[in-house]
Amino acid sequence: MRIVIADDHALFRDSLRSLLAARDMDVVGEARTGKEAIELAWKLKPDVVLMDLMMPEMDGLEATKRLAAELPEVKVIVLTASDDESNLFEAIKSGAKGYLLKDLEADRFFSLLDGVAKGEPALTPALARKLLDEFARPKPSAREVYDPDALTDREQEVLELMVEGVTSNRKLASELGVSENTVKFHVRNILDKLHLHNRAQVVAYALRHRLVEPSVE
Repeated sequence: MRIVIADDHALFRDSLRSLLAARDMDVVGEARTGKEAIELAWKLKPDVVLMDLMMPEMDGLEATKRLAAELPEVKVIVLTASDDESNLFEAIKSGAKGYLLKDLEADRFFSLLDGVAKGEPALTPALARKLLDEFARPKPSAREVYDPDALTDREQEVLELMVEGVTSNRKLASELGVSENTVKFHVRNILDKLHLHNRAQVVAYALRHRLVEPSVE
């Protein structure tokens, strides 16, 4: 299996490369940004890209979407410390073939990685259950009308920032002067109240229904 590692932490890349090499897996390239991951995937055509989510220049979700659209034969497996459900859902919808946490035991990691070569998704039972629960939720009726008072003032602030292009938890937290966990809480509430699945859908919905007027420079 030919693998590209995409992670902005050099020490983690070194450790993962050594671990993979010990199992006779071929690490053909390493990237520290989502943009570099795409460039290496085009150049090297690996079987798998192990993709972190939080990276500079272009995050892992955006890189995953690009690779799924441009190089569908390259399998993207998200390898992250984030167990946030919204990241899991967005990664799979973006085209990732799996979602693994960095605290996974080595034997389990390699077992799931071997399954990828056979066309199996790389998901632990716990994460697979979360996905099933999410997709089993009844879809809202098209006749449902959005209640303009549904969002709190703070959630409206978060929504406005997202429409302006501030979508990462880190940047939203910085803009609002709150913790990333608080941002996650607000974003989850917005998704639930609008019956949407990811932030891209939230931005599109907000503009379409004029919940936020785009700023004009």
